[in-house]
Amino acid sequence: MDDRLITIAIHTYERALELKSLLESEGIEAVLQNVNLSSPIISSGVRVRIKEHDLPAALRIIENREIFLGPAATSSDLPLSRRILVPVDFTPMSIKACKAAFRIAHAHQAEIVLLNAFVDPALTASIQLSDTLDFDVAGAQLRESIAKAAENSMITLCDELKRMIKEGEIPPVKFTREITEGVPEDAINAWAKKHQPMLIVMATRGADKKERELVGSVTAEVLDTSRTPIFTIPESASTDTIERMRHIVFFCTLTQEDMLGLDALSRLFDESMLRVTLLHIRSRKDATHGLTAAEDALLRYCRENYPLCTFEMMSAASDQSTEKLDSIDRTAKINMLAVLNKKKNVFARLFNPGMAHRLLFRADIPMIVIPV
Repeated sequence: MDDRLITIAIHTYERALELKSLLESEGIEAVLQNVNLSSPIISSGVRVRIKEHDLPAALRIIENREIFLGPAATSSDLPLSRRILVPVDFTPMSIKACKAAFRIAHAHQAEIVLLNAFVDPALTASIQLSDTLDFDVAGAQLRESIAKAAENSMITLCDELKRMIKEGEIPPVKFTREITEGVPEDAINAWAKKHQPMLIVMATRGADKKERELVGSVTAEVLDTSRTPIFTIPESASTDTIERMRHIVFFCTLTQEDMLGLDALSRLFDESMLRVTLLHIRSRKDATHGLTAAEDALLRYCRENYPLCTFEMMSAASDQSTEKLDSIDRTAKINMLAVLNKKKNVFARLFNPGMAHRLLFRADIPMIVIPV
């Protein structure tokens, strides 16, 4: 397994050559694949491949080198900033999200950005006026009123957070605030794409209430479309135990994305004394009993590369994933779920939602969603 080559990035020939040189300068052997030898300069979609056991070290090198901040860099090349984005709507759930985000930010010496988005009333059908002039005047006044109310609510929230810091309810973390106009999920994704935060933290309702919000959930929409890791925390979860989360159920796919997800997880949460249950959801046709060769290989990889963690492998049929979670939770309390999330088009999300989306509406357990 250690000698198997895996793809760590896909770039143009020039960018792939830079990455290959960078890795080799740090002692990691790398090869290029899909190069047009007759015209290498115009090649695109060049794969940079490394040995599987070098993946954790390669990811750390890439994240911390400024070579990928040049004008040719894409957003996926940029290192994660030390900022955590917290979308707020000034409900009690906003306080829940802030409490969790401040504890995570304190552990990473990161900063918090509070973001609120409001919709221009001109884009809604809530105002019924007789003519265009009246609409323009009343619409402008209403927009100004909504913007002012949002600013006042944001000031109140910030004052409350300062009080909580002063009284020791949350750790001292630097935070800023932003208010923007637009559809909330679009505003969140636009901000994340521009600033590349290390994490987005969003609170969610309990499963019984989320069932009534299957359409129109901002958290679900952001989860389905964002390319930034997202941490969701349900209203029933305690934010006082964020630093002490020890049992994580990681939904694995038995592909190289598992390794990328595990590395992202280890950067976000302290891996020392961490217990990780690798849960593989098998297809209905796969009735194999015991560990398959691929499951056993992933388990060995995890134990070799993350020696501070304890790993175990379990599997469940695709229609029994919820029951399996309940069984694991009863046996050993689950603190968090970790799910890989592949980007899907709007039709695929509508008719075949991903595992992260389904769990958001079914499980009252904090969840980290890692885009791959």
